[in-house]
Amino acid sequence: MISPISGLDAINSVTQNSPFGATKSEPLSGDFAAVLSQAMQGVAQSVEKAEAMSIQGMEGKADVREVVDAVMAAERQMTAAAAIRDKITAAYLEISRMAI
Repeated sequence: MISPISGLDAINSVTQNSPFGATKSEPLSGDFAAVLSQAMQGVAQSVEKAEAMSIQGMEGKADVREVVDAVMAAERQMTAAAAIRDKITAAYLEISRMAI
């Protein structure tokens, strides 16, 4: 059996500027699947915020800078999520090629 990940304190200290949107009030904790799930929820929230801000911008209720900031934040988070997905996939493929 694999022991749980220890040392999540470093992850728990993530601030609002995280690529996944986690804050100190909602720390990432638990097993690997839970951490990924929380991180992806942060990405989804960021994308939803960017979409809402874009709609407000089209309606003239939001400044262009606010719209661009929200969209760029969502883009950064999506890029980070894609990079992590690629690393996980590469690790899985590497493990699957190992001889038993």
